[in-house]
Amino acid sequence: MALYISDDKLAEIRNAADIVDMVSARIFLKKAGKDFAGLCPFHSEKTPSFTVSPGKQIFHCFGCGAGGDVFNFLMRYDGITFPEAVQAVARQYGVSLPEKDMSPGEKRKASEREQLFALNRRVMQFYQDIMLKSPGGEKARRYLKKRGMDRGVIERFNLGYAPEGWDNLIRFIRKSGIPLETAEKAGLIVPKKQRGYYDRFRNRIMFPITDVTGQVVAFGGRVMDDSKPKYLNSPETPVYHKGRTLYGLHAAREQCRSKGCVFIVEGYFDLLVMHQYGLKNSVATLGTALTRDHIRRLSRAAGSGDKKAYLVFDSDEAGINAAKRTIGAFLEESMEAAVVLLPKGHDPDSYLFEYGPEAFNRLAGDAPGLFSFLIDNAISVHGSGLEGKVRVISEIAPVLSEIDDSVARSVYVRHLAESLGVDEAAVLEKVREKKSKQSARKARAPEPETVGKTGQDKSGTGQAPARDRLEVQVIEMMIQNPESAVEVESENILEHFEDKQLKELGELVCRVLGQEKAGVSELLNHVRDESQRQMLASLMIEDARWKPESCAMLLSKFVKHKQRNKNNLLDQIRAAEQKNDQQLLMKLLSEKQKQAAGRK
Repeated sequence: MALYISDDKLAEIRNAADIVDMVSARIFLKKAGKDFAGLCPFHSEKTPSFTVSPGKQIFHCFGCGAGGDVFNFLMRYDGITFPEAVQAVARQYGVSLPEKDMSPGEKRKASEREQLFALNRRVMQFYQDIMLKSPGGEKARRYLKKRGMDRGVIERFNLGYAPEGWDNLIRFIRKSGIPLETAEKAGLIVPKKQRGYYDRFRNRIMFPITDVTGQVVAFGGRVMDDSKPKYLNSPETPVYHKGRTLYGLHAAREQCRSKGCVFIVEGYFDLLVMHQYGLKNSVATLGTALTRDHIRRLSRAAGSGDKKAYLVFDSDEAGINAAKRTIGAFLEESMEAAVVLLPKGHDPDSYLFEYGPEAFNRLAGDAPGLFSFLIDNAISVHGSGLEGKVRVISEIAPVLSEIDDSVARSVYVRHLAESLGVDEAAVLEKVREKKSKQSARKARAPEPETVGKTGQDKSGTGQAPARDRLEVQVIEMMIQNPESAVEVESENILEHFEDKQLKELGELVCRVLGQEKAGVSELLNHVRDESQRQMLASLMIEDARWKPESCAMLLSKFVKHKQRNKNNLLDQIRAAEQKNDQQLLMKLLSEKQKQAAGRK
């Protein structure tokens, strides 16, 4: 995106923002002293290691090393670019951006995401106006009334109506002066085989789909008769990803947090009726199976204590298979999962209208755990005879093999064996067989890169590169006591650094804090390298208090330590020369060369 934003403007946007507000809109945070803590959204963990500092306006995870400012958080969590993150924060806090710095061509290209968001908002209003105000929406209004939907829910979720006809939306978009290519990128119109476009949604109730911040990212449409397909959803776009989006999460987040649990349904109307009957801690999947990303987002929304998910899915084969794939993910997120069993022929929509929320809550209270449900379902399908038990074990063993927690896996193996009345060792052997095959497949696949605490680890070990403790302390001292950066620079302290990355970081700190006299929070403006940013955030999050005498003592200790090491190395080189130990001499000279290279 071609958008120039000066450091002064970035500082203005950052100062206007509240990082706690932005992060807590996406994950659950709990006050921890002067900071806030929560479960990291970037890796699986059971004990909160993710810290947000409102005073320094940064975040840092002590588990995976992720860190940075509000822009970096949005880039990682929402999967957007730096300019897009800056625009998102500026928009939320009412800070104007310098359009005058962009050429006409750059303005057209500026933030495709922003254009799509703006278009989706206008289209939502277009459909909503037809639904609520236009004679053409009478059919839709009658349909919703027949289904028992009250006006409050219709307005809260901004339901609309896409009228019959092939070009109603196209004509509206043209009148608005919006390029049809943008509408195509948003998935709102479809190109014809020859020339031109036609409306994707026609004669359907429209459900705007929003992200956790309330931005409209896509639409779902439902017919009002027996036409096929019954439901039609937007395709994936630059702002919409089915595997990361849940319908209604923005409206359910607070209730999920306060109740520590969430109901997961499948349909739009199921979700709306759940909210209409007061079950506002409810979300819906969007024509796709529940993904690990969905579960992680729900886990973070439900808080850091005991939390539970209730799956209110159809018990058909697709629903069962989808449930099997989620056990491991729920365990990873320390989230209990249960299955609400509705009477045959009912979905949440019809059940709530007929029996009410009290009856639904009783069913939820009696809901079997997800694993027990899978066993019972497998037995009902295959039977409990000899052959049936073999088939049940064959069906459930792959599910158990996907569970990484050995204790949980052992408990579930015992539960399955007891449920079938078979030897636990036989079940365990079947699971190990599946686990062995999976391990062999993973061993053949390339290992992903993992991130250490203070830098990018390319080895796949998850360990951070070893750092010189005193060099790290000097950088931390400059960050915590910016006045010391002037002395570090005047005494050429950084010339003694052997770690090239730390030396570069020290030079940056000296330039920004010592010469430019900028604030500590602005350091991250100048860092684009991910490993440096994570290292910087990990040092900034510390809260040490460096007095002038402590700074002087550290610098003196640092110089003496480096000089001693240098003298020791020179002594060792002279000794190797005297002994004519060529192998040792080459090793020591190589070490000296490395030290010199580290200072360049």
